[in-house]
Amino acid sequence: MRRSTTRLSSLPPTLRTILSTHRSSTSSSSPSSSSSPSSTSTSTSTSTSTSIPGSRPSSTSNSGSSSSSSNNANDKVTINGWIKSIRTHKNVSFVEVNDGSQSGSLQAVLKGKGKGEGLTNGTSVTMTGRLERSRGQGQDIELIVDDLNVIGECDPETYPIQKKSLPASVLRDNAHLRFRTSHTASIMRIRDALSRDWHDWFEENGFTHIHTPILTGSDCEGAGEVFTLVDQASTSKSPPPFFPHPVHLTVSSQLHLEAPTHSLSRTYTLSPSFRAEPSLTSRHLSEFYMLEAEVAWLNTLDELLDVVEDGIKGCVGRILAGDVGGGGRRGKRVREDLEVVSRSLETEPEQESDSVNDTTALNTSDPLGHLRQVMAKPFTRITYTSALDLLRSTHETEQGLFVSRPPKWGESIATEHEKWLALHFGGPVFVTNYPASIKPFYMLPASSSSSSASMTNEDSTAQSEGVPGQTVECFDLLFPHLGEMAGGSLREHRLSHLLTAIDEAGMKREEYDWYLDLRRYGSVPHGGWGMGWDRWVCWVTGVGNIRDVVPFPRWKGHCKY
Repeated sequence: MRRSTTRLSSLPPTLRTILSTHRSSTSSSSPSSSSSPSSTSTSTSTSTSTSIPGSRPSSTSNSGSSSSSSNNANDKVTINGWIKSIRTHKNVSFVEVNDGSQSGSLQAVLKGKGKGEGLTNGTSVTMTGRLERSRGQGQDIELIVDDLNVIGECDPETYPIQKKSLPASVLRDNAHLRFRTSHTASIMRIRDALSRDWHDWFEENGFTHIHTPILTGSDCEGAGEVFTLVDQASTSKSPPPFFPHPVHLTVSSQLHLEAPTHSLSRTYTLSPSFRAEPSLTSRHLSEFYMLEAEVAWLNTLDELLDVVEDGIKGCVGRILAGDVGGGGRRGKRVREDLEVVSRSLETEPEQESDSVNDTTALNTSDPLGHLRQVMAKPFTRITYTSALDLLRSTHETEQGLFVSRPPKWGESIATEHEKWLALHFGGPVFVTNYPASIKPFYMLPASSSSSSASMTNEDSTAQSEGVPGQTVECFDLLFPHLGEMAGGSLREHRLSHLLTAIDEAGMKREEYDWYLDLRRYGSVPHGGWGMGWDRWVCWVTGVGNIRDVVPFPRWKGHCKY
């Protein structure tokens, strides 16, 4: 039997759609010279209103171009949603309803004694009524309800998500229900919008989106922090292994992304990654998303840094843009959701502190200030060696400022030092040319000619004095309040040098034979970078813990769902 196709137009419209339609209808039906007093009044009331999420007009004429549709007082709309709050008085009840399509709720008015009895926070309802200009404060339009149906009850005695503000730790324990809070719902909408912005930027700049594998036999980082798959035999006599060699969950899509880059030139992916590291900080998860990109025909590290900076500023600019231009309606909705998040940010301290200032959240009085800071000037570029010199001198002149000990050449930069560097320079900082000994095998060794363009005057002095060891053409991008946001490098494109690097790392050539083929056949200079997607969402929203911007976070000891 042939199944009927569900058309999108037959689905119930969202609150955002219905209010937007109502607003456009009243505006189009109120020309300045011929409007009646009543229609002018309606137009005035809706012209400044924000769009609201889902309802279905009961009238068959629901087009925004129909002047008689939404201006007729008898026209009805049907709203679907969940009750966010309810205020009951003697002869009237006010119910806030939201369907998740935007941050704002719609106030529904139930006239008559006892009409609000039995309604509780979290209950799902369908309401039919008329949209009218609100006489109260806090909203421009409200729904005068004629008919209400309870779809799903919500027991207030057992429902964990009450109207009152809840600590982040309680919401994490109820991750399957925390989407119903305005805070988490706004974060999810922001997360969605940010991914769309990056997809748009990549498309506009000639990148091809690649779906990379989750199961792999290659360890991109070479650190061994992988989740290995184990066959679970269904009988006492074990069958042959499912795969002929060890297979684990990918830690990065980089190696696989390099393959299509040698044909498509510019590629990217937004894909999950997995690392079996026991870190319990507010910036680490065992399962997380990575935004990764590879670019062929790169000859200098500065070319790669330009790509990264342009992408970040391009996407931040979309958020800050007005109703026209690059941002459009999506940017406006993100700004509205950022307002919600800023009002509800928790101040609950984390178990660990990795910054002397513990600055993990945005300034709630200006939810867009950190975004404007990124756009204000070019990102600072400084070498690893000069960054360490600056940190060591600061340790000497401002004793007690840092918890961590002074950094040593050949070690990773501590998180609090990373945060301090970004705060010191007043914005994002590219730290380049790290020691080869602390970076993966695939990075291109640095030469004085290829890395000089990224150097400050201090860097040139440091290089003239010599550095303790070989560096590579790489970078870490540090953000204020967060630390490392992204990292990348030029890739070793010469076969003989890559073979040597694999041998020196104690890795098995045969496990990377397919990767070596990329150098055997038509290799080109190239580079790429990766950004922790969940950290990006953390930074944009100002949320201090990565577990609060992921739908179902997994970290050591926690995989409930």
